[in-house]
Amino acid sequence: QVQLVESGGGLVQAGGSLRLSCAASGRTFSSLTMGWFRQAPGKERECVGAVPWSGDNIHYADSVKGRFTISRDNAKNTLYLQMAGLKPDDTAVYYCAGTRLVLGLTRVTSYEIWGQGTQVTVSS
Repeated sequence: QVQLVESGGGLVQAGGSLRLSCAASGRTFSSLTMGWFRQAPGKERECVGAVPWSGDNIHYADSVKGRFTISRDNAKNTLYLQMAGLKPDDTAVYYCAGTRLVLGLTRVTSYEIWGQGTQVTVSS
């Protein structure tokens, strides 16, 4: 079973940047579709973006398009989320998640493997 551990969260001023990492254990990471999700206090968990096993055709939520970049290094079993132009509205706990599915990748229920989350706080 793959386990996921996020890191890289923290406090940053508006307009700043952060890079989150998601380290995966196990041999099947390279075959999984991976997603980044976030959940702000009092709000539902939402998809930030998703990347297929190949690294191509990456999906981004409209709210982060042009500011966030998802990438993966299958040789290192690691998923990344590079965030730039951060806004206070980006404040949330960020989760990485994995799935064997290839459809419905923006849905929380499509993912069976989750990390513990890392807090990102953007101050104004």
